[in-house]
Amino acid sequence: MKYAIEDIAGIIKGEFLSNHENDVIEHLIPDSRKLVFPATSLFFALHGPRRNGHQFIEELYGRGVYNFVVSEKIPVDKYPLSNIIYVKDSLYALQTLAASHRKRFSIPVIGLTGSNGKTIVKEWLYQLLENQYQIVKNPKSYNSQIGVPLSVWQMNESHQLAIFEAGISETNEMNRLEKIIQPTIGVFTNIGEAHSEGFLNLRQKVNEKLQLFKNVDTLIYCKDYPSINEGIASYIRKLRDGITASNIDIFSWSTKTDATLRVLAIRKNEEGDSGSTSISALYKEQPYVVKIPFTDDASVENAITCLCTILHLGLSPDYIEEQLSRLAHVAMRLELKKGINNCSIINDSYNADLSSLKIALDYLSHQQQHPKKTIILSDILQSGKNEKDLYAEIAQLFHQKNIHRLIGIGPHITRHHQPFDTIPGMQSLYYPGVEAFLKDFYQLSFNNETILLKGARVFKFEQISQLLEQKVHQTVLEINQDALIHNLKQYQQLLLPSTKLMAMVKAFSYGSGSYEIANVLQFHKVDYLAVAYADEGVDLRKAGITMPVMVMNVEESTFDALVQFNLEPDIYSFNILAYFDRFLKKKGLENFPVHLELETGMNRLGFALQDIPELIRILPESSFKIQTVFTHLAGSEDPMHDHFTRQQAELFLKACDEIQKATGYVFLKHIDNSAGIERFPALQMDMVRLGIGLYGITNHSMKQLDLKEVTTLKTTIAQIKTIAEGETVGYGRKGVAQRDSVIATVRLGYGDGYPRRLGNGIGRMWVKGHLAPVIGNICMDMTMIDITGIEQVEEGEDVIVFGKELPVQYVAKWAETLPYEIMTGISQRVKRVYYEES
Repeated sequence: MKYAIEDIAGIIKGEFLSNHENDVIEHLIPDSRKLVFPATSLFFALHGPRRNGHQFIEELYGRGVYNFVVSEKIPVDKYPLSNIIYVKDSLYALQTLAASHRKRFSIPVIGLTGSNGKTIVKEWLYQLLENQYQIVKNPKSYNSQIGVPLSVWQMNESHQLAIFEAGISETNEMNRLEKIIQPTIGVFTNIGEAHSEGFLNLRQKVNEKLQLFKNVDTLIYCKDYPSINEGIASYIRKLRDGITASNIDIFSWSTKTDATLRVLAIRKNEEGDSGSTSISALYKEQPYVVKIPFTDDASVENAITCLCTILHLGLSPDYIEEQLSRLAHVAMRLELKKGINNCSIINDSYNADLSSLKIALDYLSHQQQHPKKTIILSDILQSGKNEKDLYAEIAQLFHQKNIHRLIGIGPHITRHHQPFDTIPGMQSLYYPGVEAFLKDFYQLSFNNETILLKGARVFKFEQISQLLEQKVHQTVLEINQDALIHNLKQYQQLLLPSTKLMAMVKAFSYGSGSYEIANVLQFHKVDYLAVAYADEGVDLRKAGITMPVMVMNVEESTFDALVQFNLEPDIYSFNILAYFDRFLKKKGLENFPVHLELETGMNRLGFALQDIPELIRILPESSFKIQTVFTHLAGSEDPMHDHFTRQQAELFLKACDEIQKATGYVFLKHIDNSAGIERFPALQMDMVRLGIGLYGITNHSMKQLDLKEVTTLKTTIAQIKTIAEGETVGYGRKGVAQRDSVIATVRLGYGDGYPRRLGNGIGRMWVKGHLAPVIGNICMDMTMIDITGIEQVEEGEDVIVFGKELPVQYVAKWAETLPYEIMTGISQRVKRVYYEES
């Protein structure tokens, strides 16, 4: 849909600070990093906890964006070609525009909320109904105060049904989302403790979520949740008392009591790869028996909710039965894996629509580790657009994102290939289907490139991913990049707007990866990175990392690499200072950026305080420029050492004053580490260094922050066997069965970094909701665990070594070490899988 900028100003009741031309707007951009179509984009300058969108206006103007909504008065003379609309609240303006856009359509709109299952139910409804309707929905889980308006903005005249989910984290948020979505059919999935921090209790949470349904015609929910059932009953009573304006038709379901849909029986069949569940139900006195290809309780509940929704829409029993039996797993996350021939594989192949393609392209664009970017793309189905226009828009996206190669799969993209063939420098190949591509696979060259797989479910791109992904054993370290970003924002909220942040990515980012983590941090505009050695910095530069990088341990042999790759050394001794200064003068280089490390109590590296007079005598004659001066806190996590910590800071600041007077210029000062950021906000100074906390690990008791586990180490069971009491397990016969026991051998050993000291009952692993102790000595490639009494465990079952279910702190405590050692000790032969859930 297109709007004139003057019409938009009227809708959001904004005042033109500058009105150059009545431009046509198609795209709304609240994030400067996600710009694709500058000429037709309207940028909303939003205020975040750390970033102010107004600071990116100049950059966007330089990239061809001429339309802005602002909530601050800005110097319009700098942007003579722009239309600049002033409003009191730019987020509210974005939401108002989306709500006005929604009012143009009279199609059924399904609004979903609940604690869990919203995205699954939305995606399953899409699977069930895509053959019956042209559907618009949230891309991924765009269900927030910003995500919902961007989702609703996608609606156009071709759509026949909309499905939007809404998520809230505190009171008064749902009222805003209701005005944007304006659902006609409400679906309340369930209620639980997830995301409950902003609510007094469960009842308040239910009442807040019910605000989404104040004007729906029909409300679908499960009566088996007392909090939901009682909340809705109270809501209906208010309705009958005339407090609310409209009547609501209730469509309830229950496994326990009378309801619109009465579930009579749920029978699970665990046989086969995933098993199946048969659901018997009664609706309007007509019996229904449907089968779904899942057995877990959450999937059964979500499927019944979907069944209620499509029954309400009036679809035939035969269609319902067939479609539910074909429900497919919804991959809730976009994964980055290592591929063949030094490739990186981004697997986002569970659906292919224009909105999710744009999200995947954003993710692809901040992967800088390879010089080439390839997309394997299927036909885009159910876009609601004319196919010729659709593929022309996609081609423009690829041109903007500098895609080097397209492999198109499907009859539609093959038919409309012309826009792709005209993109300068981009190669393109087309296949009618996956089978034809697979026949050609070994004739194609995939080498040192990032490959995005984006395919509609019916194309079964898993066959392609199996060929492209690097074959390794079944032990993997999963890195949740959403959790990493969440932790980063948690710490940023404690910082003053002027305080910069240096992220520590030394030791392979605490075992989590190097360029993969650095790419995320660069995309989210961290100010500095720090590595231990020059070769780590070189690897980052070769992977496309352009932000400043400090090298903490420098040697004379690495000076050439430092200069060649613009890496900034930590100068911690007179010898290093003299050698590097001599090197710079020999090369004719001046003002090269360096960092000075002072020793204030750690007694590791750094200039001692008694060395400061000699240091300030030498510095004015040196060929480098000091970027920062820093020191290390020795005990910031322990209240017992707080006096010592403050003493360190006092000594440090005094030394910095002397150095600044000697050099005659200002540099950044930093002392706070992860624990210091939380415990000593007064010591933020100019910059802080965030290390292990970024990965969700804290070793103190304040717990101000809601940190999330970033890494999960998981393996699988290779074999299960039963042994008799008194039999032994493993080398040296150290593991002795104290009873008849069931022993599982898992694909993990000390060669993967699992410490040998966790053997013989000291360590434990998480199996099907239970802790299973290690039995016997740990082998190089295998570990045996005692799973006696844990039911329904099968060979191939996942086993969590550490992660959300079993925090790495516990494993470290059992091993009598630190989480740092456990995380950094994970072998490089363990496959790293990076993913985003949203």
